[in-house]
Amino acid sequence: MINRCRGRKIKLQGFNNLTKSLSFNIYDICYARSKASQMDYIEYVDDVYNSEKLRSIVEEVTNIIQANIVNISTQDYDPRGASVTVLINEGHQALNESGDGLVAHLDKSHITAHTYPENNAKTGISTFRVDIDVGTCGMISPLRALDFLIDSFDSDIVLMDYRVRGFTRDINGRKIYIDHDITSIQDYLSDEILERYMAYDINIVSDNIFHTKMMLKDLKLENYLFGSEKSKLSRKELTLTNSLLRREMQEIFECRNIFSQE
Repeated sequence: MINRCRGRKIKLQGFNNLTKSLSFNIYDICYARSKASQMDYIEYVDDVYNSEKLRSIVEEVTNIIQANIVNISTQDYDPRGASVTVLINEGHQALNESGDGLVAHLDKSHITAHTYPENNAKTGISTFRVDIDVGTCGMISPLRALDFLIDSFDSDIVLMDYRVRGFTRDINGRKIYIDHDITSIQDYLSDEILERYMAYDINIVSDNIFHTKMMLKDLKLENYLFGSEKSKLSRKELTLTNSLLRREMQEIFECRNIFSQE
């Protein structure tokens, strides 16, 4: 799957004090022509990616990175959105939930997930965003879950930030500021995923800071139309819709307004 990184084995003086943080932002774009269809889309993604769905995704991430769950807190919001907070650790048995809905334990690793559905009534473009943050310490690494996270959502645009902080020591007392090989987040993505996306990097390797953003190469319009009236769009309207979707994706990918809003 991943063949661009070599392994690194370091004998440590004691506990691994390195902290590895992955921030993961995924955007799903859709065109819903009428106000009713826009609301239907928002309700659809709010149902498909409710707190229970997010919980199952986060639990699988925990399994992939070989961590244990200490505590889970979930929340669905009124009118829209959901959140999951999971405290995790390494090398201990998972504990049962306290049942009071509060994060009652504090360990050194965590996963959070939040959803943000929204729509533009003027253009008919609706956007669903999910933010996932994975912070780990010790030997476990959030990079192992990248492929799974991307495939768990309709990921049109993916923004990722990864950094390693702190230090540990080898058996000779020498400080170690990173315990694995990485030159880019792309090193930990499968070839299959990289073939589907256009990827762009900004990396400060000397400071262990890595940023990668990706956008789908191929936009199949039929996959982006939502609502019963989609079959009534004329050829001209389909062309315009395709342009609107591409422009929206480009602006989100660039993180700035590029096109006129007229």
